[in-house]
Amino acid sequence: MGVLIGCDFSSSPTKRKGIVCAKGAQAGGRLVLQGLEKLASLDEFSAYLESEPSWLGAFDLPFGLPRELVVAMGWPRDWEACIRHYAALGRDDIRTAFAAFCDARPAGGKFAHRATDFPAQSSPSMKWVNPPVAFMLHAGVPRLMAANAYFPGLQIRPTRPDADLRVALEAYPGLIAKAVLGSRSYKSDEKAKQTPERLIARKDLVNALEMGQTRWGVRLKLSHAQRDALVDDPSGDSLDAVLCLVLAAWAELRHIAGAPLYGLPPTMDPLEGWIVSA
Repeated sequence: MGVLIGCDFSSSPTKRKGIVCAKGAQAGGRLVLQGLEKLASLDEFSAYLESEPSWLGAFDLPFGLPRELVVAMGWPRDWEACIRHYAALGRDDIRTAFAAFCDARPAGGKFAHRATDFPAQSSPSMKWVNPPVAFMLHAGVPRLMAANAYFPGLQIRPTRPDADLRVALEAYPGLIAKAVLGSRSYKSDEKAKQTPERLIARKDLVNALEMGQTRWGVRLKLSHAQRDALVDDPSGDSLDAVLCLVLAAWAELRHIAGAPLYGLPPTMDPLEGWIVSA
């Protein structure tokens, strides 16, 4: 099987709080974690994407905007044209436009949602604060496009064989975390909230991944050092990258079993996109 990537993305990475990418491959019925890499800039992220000739990656950032929003803005309704239009805007322009859209709507329904937000319980992709996923889309998807990635369900599949493809899927690590932990929190960037309870939750989550005790049916293989690194990262960034890697492995298995869209629903909206396995 091929190279797999799981990515915990940031729209404004720094050396202190960077993008984390987990690389792995499936062998002998297990997903083997081959390494974790922290990237301190968007240019480092682009270089990472180009470092392998082919991969299947699951990235924790939205790939599309709500159709309702796109129509209201008068933006192109073709996905690629919409993304190129969006990428040409500045962040201040995006913030102003989205704030005006929200201000015109009633309380309790300020944001437009994609269809995938409801089963995934994810933040609306137009949200620009806490978390700023609108800026994650703005920063990340154009760089994936520049790396000549193929976006299943959003683009026509290239004629190249799988061995020559870079396949990008939208992921949400919270899908697996919530399935294993329920409402228990396992991470925080705030020192005061990096509690023993969250440490125990990370241990429980890693144990469930190693035992394959999730509905995704992927069993993770870790070294002792890798396990310690995941548990000892209170921010959860490394663990989130590995959760995305698990989703990439699940998608690879679906593809091998004959699913043309790597497990994405064939009825997905080709403008909005879909979170893998939601």
